[in-house]
Amino acid sequence: MSTGIEGKVVVITGASSGLGEAAARHLSENGARVILGARRTQRLEAIADEITEDGGRALAVPTDVTERRQVQNLVDAAVDECGRIDVMLNNAGVMPLSPLDRLNVQEWDQMIDVNVKGVLYGIAAALPHMKEQKSGHIINVASDAGHDVQPGSAVYSATKHAVRALSEGLRQETTPYGLRTTVISPGAVESELPDTISEDDVAEETDALYDEHAVSADSFARAVAFAIEQPEAVDVNEILYRPTSQNL
Repeated sequence: MSTGIEGKVVVITGASSGLGEAAARHLSENGARVILGARRTQRLEAIADEITEDGGRALAVPTDVTERRQVQNLVDAAVDECGRIDVMLNNAGVMPLSPLDRLNVQEWDQMIDVNVKGVLYGIAAALPHMKEQKSGHIINVASDAGHDVQPGSAVYSATKHAVRALSEGLRQETTPYGLRTTVISPGAVESELPDTISEDDVAEETDALYDEHAVSADSFARAVAFAIEQPEAVDVNEILYRPTSQNL
């Protein structure tokens, strides 16, 4: 095995299902050492055990990305275990879509806490180590909703626009340290994101979209791998992809 992924230490949030799980398995198969963070401890540990049984190297660290100390602990565990961190994949996210006039303020807060502050906490935890190493790669997960806004997606889209802005600012500020920054914006991809929608009519519409168009989470894993495996002098700044059949 000889890829730009082999031997790299990759920290992944939201790793207990969907995009994060797919990325963890794919990167491990290509020789990465994966440090997995998520809230669902039992599920997270089961994935880590399966990766290890298949010959990979994985460590599960229960992590709620809305708690800065827990994200710091996740990254510190990677450095303590492996001596470094090569990739920080800020993947954890929620998508409780709803029209603004339904005033689901608690869900707005949740999206800001997970989708924006969770990414910031990941950056804050990984950046000092990467600056000291003078190498590293931060990958933030946005969405096609971060490029467009639809009725019901205003707050979710706002959080994903924020991720794109943060990623570009991070890219510009970290070039002196030789770091790489990528933001990946998937369209409809199989995951548990639609399950976070509490409004029945919105959930029904979103489920119909996903049932018709969603592609496998492995598509995301391959996008992550593509960004990582480029030569160190190449920084893939942004990947936006959708199912071929998805027109919005």
